[in-house]
Amino acid sequence: MKQSLFAILKGRFLVSADASRNWKFILFFSALATAMIASSHAADRKVHQIAALSDQVRELRSEFVETRSRVQQLKLESAIRQRVQEVGLLPAQTPPRKLIVTPTE
Repeated sequence: MKQSLFAILKGRFLVSADASRNWKFILFFSALATAMIASSHAADRKVHQIAALSDQVRELRSEFVETRSRVQQLKLESAIRQRVQEVGLLPAQTPPRKLIVTPTE
């Protein structure tokens, strides 16, 4: 047991006669570990991208709500009267008349 532990620590399994089998396993394990690390980094990158996009969606949604409420305020008749009064237009004193057009043959 003690000898095998010293052999592993000294790296004799890498230079022995059947070392090619060990090297194949080590290279396979290294490639597998590299693929796993790359996959983990890609997943982390996606998580950060999703978080950034969620923040952007939340910000755009609040901007939309703010703009919609501002437009509703601007569409009110009282707001329109104030804006046209600054230009010099006033509401009509006489009510409008309804015109009825009949088709002539």
